[in-house]
Amino acid sequence: MTSATSQPATPAPTVPPRLIATDLDGTLLRDDKSVSARTVAALAAAEEAGIEVFFVTGRPARWMDVVSDHVHGHGLAICGNGAAVVDLHGGPGAHRFVKIRELARENALDAIRLLRAAAPGTVYAVEQTYGFHQEPEYPKLHMETPDTLAPAEKLLAPDGVAADEPVLKILAYHPEIDPDDFLATARFAVGDRATLTRSSPSALLEISGPGVSKASTLALCCAERGISHEEVVAFGDMPNDVEMLTWAGRSYAMGNAHPDVIAAASGQTIANNEDGVAVVIEQLVAERSRA
Repeated sequence: MTSATSQPATPAPTVPPRLIATDLDGTLLRDDKSVSARTVAALAAAEEAGIEVFFVTGRPARWMDVVSDHVHGHGLAICGNGAAVVDLHGGPGAHRFVKIRELARENALDAIRLLRAAAPGTVYAVEQTYGFHQEPEYPKLHMETPDTLAPAEKLLAPDGVAADEPVLKILAYHPEIDPDDFLATARFAVGDRATLTRSSPSALLEISGPGVSKASTLALCCAERGISHEEVVAFGDMPNDVEMLTWAGRSYAMGNAHPDVIAAASGQTIANNEDGVAVVIEQLVAERSRA
């Protein structure tokens, strides 16, 4: 999708923001996965103005090098759709896990069993804190080679691969079903045994522990800082951002966002390739300097 407007549709002013929470892919990053010079400057200006910035993404920690050079202050990021809080201060390849909200293996196995019945042909991958494992039939969707190839049930067995390493999420891919239909089917089938969402344009679902989402982990991080949800400004573009955008006091769907995201957000900015996040941050900093 392309932006329908040349400037952000700004929500009504609320309390002054103390924290910016932004998704990465399709939101802060351009489609070529770069961070524009304008966005780098806007992030620095926000931190200088006393507004903390949290990167809140579905990416695993090992894919955070793209923004490691642009963290300020606390240096924390929320990864895996809320499954982990990571300290990026160590730089590329040296990230430290601060908080882990794992998916219990019994819940993961329940979700896989129920989804196999509801959507035959689904194939799976297992995302852990450091490892990535997949079924042989799972396509090459990611920027890395899996550590192990085996059926999901074997990967998640008590004596399976990296049995002592936390599972952050399960990835479920279907080659034929419409992505939104797949998500609806999976949520109905799995129920409260896990949290299901998606951030890919393909039929690729992300399965996390019950109650684990970008919003719930962001809420924990904000509570630790004495920041209320009214003081948070959030940005996103895909269904895995919906809860975060609904929770934040002020939120923006990107011009390229999924319709559910546009419906959930209190405002809309221009597309990621047009630096839509930076445009709003510049406005927020200007508001703060006038206050």
